[in-house]
Parts: sequence; C-alpha cells; structure tokens
Amino acid sequence: MRIAICVLLVFAGLLCKAQDDDMPDLRSKRDNLTKIPEKDIQADVAIFALAGLDLNMGRPALRSMSISDMSNTFIKFDSGNIHIAVNAIPFNPAKHKLLYSDKYLIRIDNKPYFGSYSKIPKVAIQSVSMVVDNDTVTIPPAAYNDLYEPNFTFNQGGTRKSYDGVYFSDDKHTIYIYLLCNDLMGGYEVTWVIRDKKYLRRIIDFNVLKN
Repeated sequence: MRIAICVLLVFAGLLCKAQDDDMPDLRSKRDNLTKIPEKDIQADVAIFALAGLDLNMGRPALRSMSISDMSNTFIKFDSGNIHIAVNAIPFNPAKHKLLYSDKYLIRIDNKPYFGSYSKIPKVAIQSVSMVVDNDTVTIPPAAYNDLYEPNFTFNQGGTRKSYDGVYFSDDKHTIYIYLLCNDLMGGYEVTWVIRDKKYLRRIIDFNVLKN
C-alpha cells in the first residue's frame, strides 16, 4: 500500500489547528502538484504524495530506496551508487529578517515560508545533498531555504519510522526525494525532482494534513 494511504490512516484521528480567518497567507501555489506542466512527473508523484490522491489512477508503487540512517536532525538514503542526505539545524531568529503582519509572521528573509506558518519555526532545513555514480548533483539553496520544521522520524510502538522516501520513475531517468512535514498549521509535503543527474524542480503542497 502506497505511503499516502498509510499517512492518512495515521493522521485520521488528529485534529489540526485551523488558520485564523484574518491571517494573511502569502505562500505561492505555483509549485503545487496540480500546477506543474510535466504530466509524467505529476503522474509519478501522485502515486506517493498526499496531494495526488485525486490524481492517482491506481498505478502500482514506484521502486523506492531504503533509509540508511535517520534522527531528529537528518535522514539519509543509500543504494550503493546513490547517496542522499537531508539535514536540519536549529533556527536562530537573530540571524534572520522576520516580517510580521499584526501578530503573524508572514516572511522570513523576505520570503513566505513553509512549516509553522505564522509562527517562528524552531528548525530549518540546512541542506539537501545527493551523489549519483560519484557525481554530485547540485540542489540549489532556493529549493529548500524556505522550508522549516521537518519531521524526519516518528515513533510507532517503540520503533523509529519515517514517512519520507526516495522513489524512481519507471524509465529510471528521474529520482524523487519526498518529505512530509507535519505541524499544527496543516503541514506541507515537498518533492525534489532530479532528472538525469540534474535538479529539475520542486513540488510543494501545504495544509495537506488539515481536516
């Protein structure tokens, strides 16, 4: 069963805090799954992402990559010739420009952001690194420097698990790095798309866990 269904079952009983009606939301939807122009990528991501539940046509799961290590501050994937790591660091408000609208935080360093939206985040994604066949794939900071509060792991019955994953297109040309980040403002999910050892785009949907 694909990851999105498992996530829905886990979170089905959770009550998410609704956003206040007067809170401005400046986050763009241009990178939402339904808006990306590449239909083959959209079809692949719809298999594992929550935002793709209405788009998925019952296609089988994509081949995935095992997690090699994880903690509260990082997650790593390793298949021998492919190495991927996402790292996080504590967020230091003193080192950033914070813009408020009334009582709500709406921009960090002049950009709308994802994760604990309207509040000061505690954790920031520091880097996303990838090596394929000894070639470094450059993933630009703009692909992750507005992303906060990653949830790399969760505890289930005393076992540490993760909703995050790495997936491969059927033609083996595209690799998807997926993170699901839950927070009280509804959460977000991001997929970084790598095609032929080059960063192509990110896909991000927010409020994915709201009731």
